Amino acid sequence: MDKKDRCILALLQADARLSNNEIAERVHLSPTACWKRVQQLQASGLIRRQVCLLDNNKAGLGLTVFVSIKTNRHDLNWLEKFSLGVKDMPEVMEFYRMTGETDYLLKVVVPDIAGFDLVYKKLIQVAELFDVSSSFAMEELKYTTALPLDYL
Repeated sequence: MDKKDRCILALLQADARLSNNEIAERVHLSPTACWKRVQQLQASGLIRRQVCLLDNNKAGLGLTVFVSIKTNRHDLNWLEKFSLGVKDMPEVMEFYRMTGETDYLLKVVVPDIAGFDLVYKKLIQVAELFDVSSSFAMEELKYTTALPLDYL
């Protein structure tokens, strides 16, 4: 991983629609050399996939909810059932198993409180939960999908 690879990654994280020629020009490589580097970054798994990011509000999903879940069940069967159920919910954008007070943390996007109530009702049917606590985002102060590249 060198400076040119990091620059290519930064450009792709900012706008994956850039053509190979545009990227090559910006990083001062030939189009062929640039294309080979991008192919290597994809083959290594560092570039997982390229996607299109939508605007939540314009998509009618103006409410972001962070859901903290505690369970008193810590066996593999429960975890598998819970994980599969949560992964099937399109409103759940992110899903983490945590350390500390919270066992699981979910980021949920919905149109409104009524939409979240439907998600909550689906969630409590998936598996037995000890405690569910929800926090509603008042304002998005920073949002990015770009990873910091200084650590590569």
